[in-house]
Amino acid sequence: MPQDPAVRRVVVTGPPRRARRAPGGARPRTEIDEQTTLGHTYVRSLIRSQLRTGLTALAVLALLVGPLPLLFTALPAARRLEWAVLGFALYAPLVLLARWYVRRAERNERDFVRLVEDR
Repeated sequence: MPQDPAVRRVVVTGPPRRARRAPGGARPRTEIDEQTTLGHTYVRSLIRSQLRTGLTALAVLALLVGPLPLLFTALPAARRLEWAVLGFALYAPLVLLARWYVRRAERNERDFVRLVEDR
């Protein structure tokens, strides 16, 4: 099919994927280095997210290990159960909890670095 010479192709472009900051805008890293109120807020948000992660892990640990003395007191005849729970059954949940904590803490730090480096 021959094309009409009067019809031109139009190139459609969208906005840039990365929004650029105005030259006068302060970067988060500068705010942190200069210890401004905004920089303090950035660091405080990291500390709060890390604290929230640590307290969550502590709560799960307390719920996991805390009731064990009550269980062992309620079942005095089950001495082998105590050793089985303390020696074997408790390790897998503790390892999974530790793995979750480390991954979450690293993700918090990675998000903070991404925020500071303005990516």
